[in-house]
Amino acid sequence: MSEIDILSFGETMAMFVAEQAGDLASVNAFHKRIAGADSNVAIGLSRLGFNVTWLSRVGADSLGRFVIHTLEKEGLDCRHVDIDPAHPTGFQLKSRTDDGSDPVVEYFRRGSAASHLSPHSIVPDLLKARHLHATGIPPALSETARQMSFELMTRMRDAGRSVSFDPNLRPSLWASEQQMITDINRLAALAHWVLPGLSEGRLLTGFEDPADIAAFYLDQGAEAVAIKLGPHGAYYRTHLDQGFVAGVPVETVVDTVGAGDGFAVGMISALLENHSFAEAVKRANWIGSRAVQSRGDMEGLPTRSEMVSEFEAAIAGKPAPTGDLCRT
Repeated sequence: MSEIDILSFGETMAMFVAEQAGDLASVNAFHKRIAGADSNVAIGLSRLGFNVTWLSRVGADSLGRFVIHTLEKEGLDCRHVDIDPAHPTGFQLKSRTDDGSDPVVEYFRRGSAASHLSPHSIVPDLLKARHLHATGIPPALSETARQMSFELMTRMRDAGRSVSFDPNLRPSLWASEQQMITDINRLAALAHWVLPGLSEGRLLTGFEDPADIAAFYLDQGAEAVAIKLGPHGAYYRTHLDQGFVAGVPVETVVDTVGAGDGFAVGMISALLENHSFAEAVKRANWIGSRAVQSRGDMEGLPTRSEMVSEFEAAIAGKPAPTGDLCRT
């Protein structure tokens, strides 16, 4: 039996979050954190007690050391994070919003160490993981990172491992929209569980209705699809079942970034624990709703004990806060 429950890969950046609201150009104080959709999911799964291995590259610089230190504090196995002496660790600036609106994010990642991920980064021990989680971000970074994404997903699926995929579209990183659509859909066809947002699904498939979007991916080889519907929750479809699961009301939306990553944490963790797909969506909606109530990309992701006490209370029908709904 593998000691690795979950393998995840991608780019973790340093993130400088504004201490006050307003135009980033006028902000004088920032707080240093980390950012990255792929590592957000890895951290969330680690907090729930899974053994998670992280595959990536960082620069031989202070930001790279900060990234690795932070991930290791969250329990991730970073033995397969390469230190790149020639290319820097990527970083981003993130604005502060106090009204629940989406923050402004400026990226400084072109030519970063993580963009030089390649199939050479894949070592045999990694393929022993029970599950692989992938997103559409690494294949957008570079041709070599795209090759690695295809090879890793193909080899894991061929080895009988389960594979999840969140498109996580970043159009500005792709050479063209058509290349993005083609490659993302090819990657989705390698996954068992596909987790797009509604707007992503519409762009990628050309269909408007969630049921049709889900059917598109089921026809491509997926076993199940969950489509995030923002404040309305999520729609799921398998070959045997389908349905809508309502979103979770929250009292105050603090930071919308990372809600979709929280959704992925809920889906993957529940499915690996052999819950039904409908039950997994309920957990996913709840973790997504929790994520938007904390400032930061992954700060609101729960521990196992928090999930047991709070989520089980919520599904038992105890009163929940009212207000804005989870945004994914």
